Amino acid sequence: MTEESWRKLRVWNLTDEMAFRVYEVTKKFPKEEIYGITSQLRRSALSISTNIVEGYARKGDAELAHFLSISFASLAETKYLIYFSKKLGYLCDSDYTELRDGYDEAGKSLWSFYAKVKKKR
Repeated sequence: MTEESWRKLRVWNLTDEMAFRVYEVTKKFPKEEIYGITSQLRRSALSISTNIVEGYARKGDAELAHFLSISFASLAETKYLIYFSKKLGYLCDSDYTELRDGYDEAGKSLWSFYAKVKKKR
């Protein structure tokens, strides 16, 4: 695997795009949340993709599986923070639906990839 072969992964592309969307929608969050939910949501969203990259950098299926499981936990955290942001009124219906649906799709892709890596081991 080349150093940046993770860029070709569907799961990485999905999670990268979703992290970008999170950054975009959180620009509209209240300024007093910059060190609160805005920061936490951005970090958890970005963690999904960065753990995929870090797993690839470790060069082994056991390590990759470990980092994919961390990605999956970050995805769950992100989905909760999206729900909570909606509950607080920080997300409009369309942004909430887009993020929720996007992360549902990313979660299915991540789980499928994780299962393949685990099976290979």
